[in-house]
Amino acid sequence: MRRRTFVRAAVAVCSLSLVATLAPAAAATSAADARRGGQGHHGHPGHHQKQSYKRVGYFTQWGVYGRDFQVKDLDVSGQAARLTHINYAFGNVDAEGRCFTGSNIPGEADAWADYARPLSAADSVDGVADTAEQRLAGNFNQLRELKAEHPGLKVLISLGGWSWSTHFSDAARTPESRKALVSSCIDLYIKGNLPVDGARGGEGAAAGLFDGIDLDWEWPGSEGDADTVYRPEDKKNFTALVHEFRTQLDACAKSRQKARGGKRKYYELTAFVPASAAKIDAGFDVRRIMRDFDFVNLQGYDFHVSGEKTTAQQSALYARGDFSVDRTVRDWLRRGAPARKLVVGMPFYGQGWTGVTGGGDGMGRPAAGPAPATWAAGYEDYKVLKKLADSGAYQVHRDRRNGHAWLFDGTTLWTYDDPQVLHAKTSYIRRHGLGGAMFWSLDGDTADGELTAAVDRGLNRR
Repeated sequence: MRRRTFVRAAVAVCSLSLVATLAPAAAATSAADARRGGQGHHGHPGHHQKQSYKRVGYFTQWGVYGRDFQVKDLDVSGQAARLTHINYAFGNVDAEGRCFTGSNIPGEADAWADYARPLSAADSVDGVADTAEQRLAGNFNQLRELKAEHPGLKVLISLGGWSWSTHFSDAARTPESRKALVSSCIDLYIKGNLPVDGARGGEGAAAGLFDGIDLDWEWPGSEGDADTVYRPEDKKNFTALVHEFRTQLDACAKSRQKARGGKRKYYELTAFVPASAAKIDAGFDVRRIMRDFDFVNLQGYDFHVSGEKTTAQQSALYARGDFSVDRTVRDWLRRGAPARKLVVGMPFYGQGWTGVTGGGDGMGRPAAGPAPATWAAGYEDYKVLKKLADSGAYQVHRDRRNGHAWLFDGTTLWTYDDPQVLHAKTSYIRRHGLGGAMFWSLDGDTADGELTAAVDRGLNRR
């Protein structure tokens, strides 16, 4: 997706990777895992009861505006109680190769949403209105309150994304630039040293909020958004950057323990990674990076997108000769990724086409273009698609063998995941001893968190 301008009153949407270029038309040791505090299954994939599955949801910074999706909604919907991780999307890297935030920087940073915006008692997790004097407000303060309500919940800052990966290649080019980038990100998010914005921010204002860092460089060594730089040497530089993050995060944890005493804090390091085998090979030295990552979130969607001229599945579990969840998992396993560190991405939205011709169930048919939608043509939240399905105006079609579903009214088609599809995917995760599930994005779910609950039930079956 192209970089969009987000301002305080903006109505906008951005997928973790709405990337038309993906489609054709378009060994870690157990000792290392123990040292890093990793959880996971070390025995036979059939021993499901020993697995501790990740349930990772992305919270979009800009969703608090047009969608009016607040951190409190994670608590009210029951989603927070069913998650192990929230990834806050997104932090950004500037042209000098540093993590930064600030106000009035359209499309790049939004300190107002992050930590300056005061929330009323009605919109606050703890039911108490923000004051003008407190140093931390906005989403960051609400996430802190959410963690207090759910002590086992981890919050990671996600860096990059499709529209915000512009400067990663430059920042990762030398040992010096990598050290500077990582140091700036740790200073800003892990140590919580936020820029002063009136009464907000300052040294340590967000200290203790983030439990780690999620890297969303899209994509090292491969073409991404229009203004994103990429180079052949990105692959080795990304490997070195990942190790630099791991090294500095561990050093930060050690320093924190020395200063405060007690048990050492462990900071997690994760990434969002591609489905395309070509992109994997161009930018990811899988065996090496998986030694430093606690887990990676696999792109399990946007296999086909509404910009294509023919309708197609966007997130099928299986698809012979095409992108699929199973193919993505196998591609990462073949390159040396441990199964327990692979978390399967699932969409809380659908891809849609209109002007579909050719009859039948609409799948694999010519289309005039992206379907009209609430926020962006061809992209619609699950909660809206559920209403279409329930209305009777659309027929629900299923490919049960290949694990995907779509809606079709004779003219417009939406390909999406519903609870039945997610049940099949959680069974697949359990069967193959994978690490869990990831969702893009939490604001697409229903008010009662239907999809999040479906995945939680599926992963915790006994």
